[in-house]
Amino acid sequence: MNSYPLMNNYGYPKLELVRGDGMYLYDSKGNGYLDFTAGIAVCSLGHVHPAVTDAIVKQAQTLVHSSNLFRHPLRTELAERLCSLTGFDAAFYCNTGTEANEAALKLARRAQWQHGHKDKTKLVSLPGGFHGRTMGALSVTKKPQYHEGFTPLVPNCETPSEIEGVPDAIDDKTAACIVEIVQGEGGVHPVDPGLLREIERRCRATGALLIVDEVQTGIGRTGSFLCSEQAGIKPDIVTLAKGLGNGIPVGAVLATGETARAFTPGSHGTTFGGNPIAMAAALAVVDTVAQPDFLEHVQRIGAYLKQQLEQIGRNVTGLGLMLGMTVDDAADYVAKAQSEGVLVTAVGKDRVRFVPPLIASQRDVDELIQRLSRIR
Repeated sequence: MNSYPLMNNYGYPKLELVRGDGMYLYDSKGNGYLDFTAGIAVCSLGHVHPAVTDAIVKQAQTLVHSSNLFRHPLRTELAERLCSLTGFDAAFYCNTGTEANEAALKLARRAQWQHGHKDKTKLVSLPGGFHGRTMGALSVTKKPQYHEGFTPLVPNCETPSEIEGVPDAIDDKTAACIVEIVQGEGGVHPVDPGLLREIERRCRATGALLIVDEVQTGIGRTGSFLCSEQAGIKPDIVTLAKGLGNGIPVGAVLATGETARAFTPGSHGTTFGGNPIAMAAALAVVDTVAQPDFLEHVQRIGAYLKQQLEQIGRNVTGLGLMLGMTVDDAADYVAKAQSEGVLVTAVGKDRVRFVPPLIASQRDVDELIQRLSRIR
């Protein structure tokens, strides 16, 4: 057996990272790496951000866990803040994006059931989307390689083979349609805004609920607090995670009034969701990211990064600081970038993803391009 005592679902990584500071990560040998992964779009304020660190330390010295059987002021404060910023009415907390999507799918089916629509159970999703690896989330993620060995999955889930066929798949038996506005794991490809609006119209016409998975695009990643603001659509349910906690596990489901009320005592739950440390970290992140000048910075640096990547690569797509670029061999490119002291991730065989901390500066982008320009 391999001496690395972890299961092999992530392979056996050779690079051991032990410290972070702002835009940089450092390995056990002291080598520094310019980080354009942000822990896969998680560390939105960079590594060891002082406001987040202070919030975590302060809360850890006060109360770590008490369960959802009791109130906690930070849990309420964060929900009020998120709802105020987004126009939703209530929040449910969990720990990850997959959990958030799983909860959203359950909430949608239960909301239909509570309103007497017991035949509205179908869940529609988009080809190229990724919503997680639990059974429900996996069932609306049409990637055969992820399904292998785990079937049968949750029944009555439909993903059309062509993205243009999604509106027609939404019918009177549909509980909800779940979409990403930018398909991150699908290669960082934005979905056409016209199609998104047609999906929204179809949901309204059939009584289906619209779920927007903002696990990766939300919390300022694309230059607005929620990416759905740019798409011009208003979901019934939105899911958040990744950048919400800057590395502390936290996820959230936001929903509008009637839909949110479908969760009643005992219908769904979580042991660790909404724990005080996660709430403290998330509040520090939200208070920073929600500032207009911060979001303007993301838009400006995102546009600059896209412009610069177009000078060294091809087919650069995405929004804000969530960009993808086509290369000949993504795995080879990622390895060569690492040898140049840059961390990026592969999404597919020929696409590389750039999701740096949102604090990235023009100087950081210039340093990135200088290093990547040496790759042959």
